Amino acid sequence: MNIEELRNHCLAIKDAEECTPFGEDTMVYKIMNKMFAYFSLYPKNNEHFVVLKCDPEKTVELREKYEGITKGYYAGNSLMWNSVYIQKDVPDKLIVELIEHSVEEVIKKLPKKRKEIIFPVAKPVEKEKIPSCNLQTISHDC
Repeated sequence: MNIEELRNHCLAIKDAEECTPFGEDTMVYKIMNKMFAYFSLYPKNNEHFVVLKCDPEKTVELREKYEGITKGYYAGNSLMWNSVYIQKDVPDKLIVELIEHSVEEVIKKLPKKRKEIIFPVAKPVEKEKIPSCNLQTISHDC
C-alpha cells in the first residue's frame, strides 16, 4: 500500500474529514471531530506509517505478530494507538480492517447522543400501519 491508497481508504469512511492541524505535512482523519488516523506525507527512516486507534487487547496481539505494528508515534506508552507501517509485513487488507477498527474504537467512546447521529436508532413501526399479508393472496402491498 502507498500513502495515496492509504488516504483513499481513510476518506472512504462515511463522514470522514481530512485536516492538517499539525502542519501541512501531517494528514489527520476525523469522524465526529475525533481523530481516528494520522500520518506524515514524509517517510520516517524511508518508511511510511499511519497511526491508528486500537483496542488494547488487540494491540498486544498485533504487535507480537507483525514487525510493522509498533507503539503509536507520539502516543507515549499507550496501548490504544499503533503505528502501522504500510510497506512492511502488514497485509493491505489488514491495514484497511485496522482503519475501520480505529473508527469503531472512536465511535465506541462517543456519548450515546452522538452515536445516534452516525447510527440512528430505528423507530418502532405502529402495528396498524403494517400491512397484513395472506399467504394465499399475496399482493404487492405486503
